[in-house]
Amino acid sequence: MTHSPTVVSAARPTAARWWQNGLIYQIYPLSFMDSNGDGSGDLRGIISRLDYCRWLGINAVWLSPIYPSPMIDFGYDIANFTDIHPLFGTLSDFDALISEARRLNLKILLDYVPNHSSDQHSWFLQSRSSRNNPHRDWYIWRDPAPGGGRSNNWLSAFGGSAWEWDENTGQYYLHSYLKEQPDLNWRNPAVQQAMLDVLRFWLDRGVSGFRVDSIAHLMKDTQFRDNPLNPDWDPATGPYFRYLPVHSRDHPDSANVIRQIRQVIDAYEDCVIIGEAYLSLERTVAYYAAGVHLPFNFALITSPWTAREVHRIITTYESRLGPDQWPNWVLGNHDRHRIATRVGRAQARGAAMLLLTLRGTPTLYYGDEIAMLDVPIPARLVKDPWELNVPCLGLGRDPERSPMQWDSTNHAGFSTAIPWLPVASDFNRFNVAVESQEADSVLTLYRRLIALRAEKTALHSGSYGEVLCEDHVLSYSRHSGSESFLIALNFSDEPRTFEHVGLRGSISLTTALDRASEPVTEKLLLRPDEGVIVEI
Repeated sequence: MTHSPTVVSAARPTAARWWQNGLIYQIYPLSFMDSNGDGSGDLRGIISRLDYCRWLGINAVWLSPIYPSPMIDFGYDIANFTDIHPLFGTLSDFDALISEARRLNLKILLDYVPNHSSDQHSWFLQSRSSRNNPHRDWYIWRDPAPGGGRSNNWLSAFGGSAWEWDENTGQYYLHSYLKEQPDLNWRNPAVQQAMLDVLRFWLDRGVSGFRVDSIAHLMKDTQFRDNPLNPDWDPATGPYFRYLPVHSRDHPDSANVIRQIRQVIDAYEDCVIIGEAYLSLERTVAYYAAGVHLPFNFALITSPWTAREVHRIITTYESRLGPDQWPNWVLGNHDRHRIATRVGRAQARGAAMLLLTLRGTPTLYYGDEIAMLDVPIPARLVKDPWELNVPCLGLGRDPERSPMQWDSTNHAGFSTAIPWLPVASDFNRFNVAVESQEADSVLTLYRRLIALRAEKTALHSGSYGEVLCEDHVLSYSRHSGSESFLIALNFSDEPRTFEHVGLRGSISLTTALDRASEPVTEKLLLRPDEGVIVEI
């Protein structure tokens, strides 16, 4: 056996916080549970299912945006940062959500969207009304280039130029995403104060932290220089990376803004900042130094699903973390194809075992625990503006946002009305009601893994021994005090024999939920796609 590099991870801090030991569960509110029969999920629907979250074993619920919005980008175009969209309910409903979550010992996290607002926000309506309006500098405005046209070549992440002409005032405004999402000017102290007050508003209502949207876009180059051409651009990835966004994304000055956000968070008890930035592992880890508790690690979402690649990700990530920097792992979210679609339902079981036995905080996307797949969306029903703006490349995010599958009744128990997006065709087989009664279901596997992880310190915060990869098998050991476990994952659809000199133990859990307590010696037969946890 050729041994790959050994990983020795830092010990966890002596006083671990809830977000280090816990599990975060992302809910896309439009698609989780409809309480009033309008086809869209809402806060009362979420409240009615919090007991499920507790039963599953999660510790914190993160909600995608629920604020007043024209819903051009389904809530990420915010018209009021300190209220609730009527589609989802009221502030009283939100307070009831916080109250019920506390009763169940669950934390509530919100999306914080500091890069931009809706073009219908009162701030922007004032900003675009006149060059002399006090809110003019709350957004980023530029004169045309000397020869006419846009001032630089910056592109929108959703297609086209990042600059939109405003006829009334004769300038362009910047939008890193849709033109209906103008970028806020965080170099303006008034914007800083207003947006930090948004954090305080929700913290005072009882939230336990925020997932910060698009954290790498907060600050831009003050000289507004052109981005350079990308020599490795692949058109299949979409037009955005035709240029390398070195001047419009991941600017060094963003760290100063993040430190201000962290100061506000630190004034409240035991709250967390999670940062969203689709960057390299090296650049992702750099956001710890700015004050982000958990810069989202998306490597398992964006990389090929092979034992060798996952081995590389684990070893590279751990090698870049400092002793006080806590890791985190993500398998799915509302912007990327579901894990069961990407790797198949057989490998999705191994992915669950991987997620819940790696060192660090796992984030679980709603429905992945029942092996939901992407739902094909007919062209006439497409809602996602990214797909509408850049058609034919398969960039649309509707397929992974389909309604949660609760049971085998109409519309999968999500709503009594036709849902805002179609329900999966196989919901009768893959739903919470059915799988909760099956001893070998994916849902049962998740519950067993989550419970084992919570019970065994070695699995949620222990150190690694060797992380190895050979013949499509990834293996690693986890240790804490007298606890020791070996995890072996077969990434192949063929049997593999895993050999480990001196190994003695018994099987705690397999992805097939059988073989419990089976003794293990130096040779362990792994069935196709099988993952095994061995207590040493």
